[in-house]
Amino acid sequence: MITISHLSKIYTDKAEPFCVLRDVNCEIKKGEVISIIGPSGTGKSTFLRCINRLEEPTSGSIIIDGVNILDKNTDINKVRQKMGMVFQSFNLFEHLSIIDNVTIGPRKLLGMSEEDAKKRGMELLRMVGLADKANAMPKELSGGQKQRVAIARCLSMNPEIILFDEPTSALDPTMVSEVLSVIRQLARQGMTMAIVTHEMKFARDVSSRIFFMYDGILYEEGTPDQIFGNPQKSVTKAFINRIRSLDFNIKDENYDLYQMNGQIENFCLKYSLGKKYITFQLIIEEMLVHIIPQYKPVHIVINYSEKDFSISIDFEIATDSTQPLLSQESVDDLSMMLVKGFCETMTEEATDNGKIIHLQLKDK
Repeated sequence: MITISHLSKIYTDKAEPFCVLRDVNCEIKKGEVISIIGPSGTGKSTFLRCINRLEEPTSGSIIIDGVNILDKNTDINKVRQKMGMVFQSFNLFEHLSIIDNVTIGPRKLLGMSEEDAKKRGMELLRMVGLADKANAMPKELSGGQKQRVAIARCLSMNPEIILFDEPTSALDPTMVSEVLSVIRQLARQGMTMAIVTHEMKFARDVSSRIFFMYDGILYEEGTPDQIFGNPQKSVTKAFINRIRSLDFNIKDENYDLYQMNGQIENFCLKYSLGKKYITFQLIIEEMLVHIIPQYKPVHIVINYSEKDFSISIDFEIATDSTQPLLSQESVDDLSMMLVKGFCETMTEEATDNGKIIHLQLKDK
């Protein structure tokens, strides 16, 4: 239904050209529900807006039902009649009643009679649970209700595809579920949809496939089980598990211990880890001073998963030694016993440049 090839978007109206989309290639088939996820600022909304040319791509092609919408001879308004879009902000006409908001498009653009448009509009308002608000004004509705009206208005044009650009981001958390319920209903009815969303559970439940975007590229795609259960790329894993990281490069023995400890304390404060910073500081100091003092530089990474609340610390060192580091005679036994007391597991693995000592900390 939609084939996108080598799509790029570069903004040139800034001090320096900024590439927001880089060579994106994908297909969306009829009846599929595609959730587009990824960190903020990675091109998700721009990608969606390029599909219906609210943004003009810099290069590439977008083929919809055999029509290249980037061709200068294409009637984009005709294509858009097949493609509805629901935005973060509801974009309702504040001076029109709810039923008039829903019927104005079919009357003005499709030539539908007022009677037929109103009949269809009431059907759609009943579908989204707002038939009793038909004569109300937008200012009388909550944010969730306004977004449901926006969906009904979009459906009134009988689209074949609906694009959702973070439809719940402007809503109070208590109103999110009512909008997602309507989108779930559309998915069950077989509507083709592309949804930019930060609602991960919803994306996993409703989607045929997941697009993970990062740094302007389609970084990884797959079924919900693949992306959420077994992502193949480290950046995807970090995003899905909501991993927060803090890292340090210890170049030599003259590192600033006090600055490092301060950063660790701020990290724990930011992510509500309480007094875990004391444990982190103790483990890192014991490792650097008594367990691996001969290895410099050392790259230290603290990882905290907001998904399952797990914590790990990695110590990456450069060495060509094949001998296990943790069993060498130079290792202080008391320090090793102390560090192990905080760990669920303590493992060592070889890398291309040396070794990583991975400490998986206990839950408590």
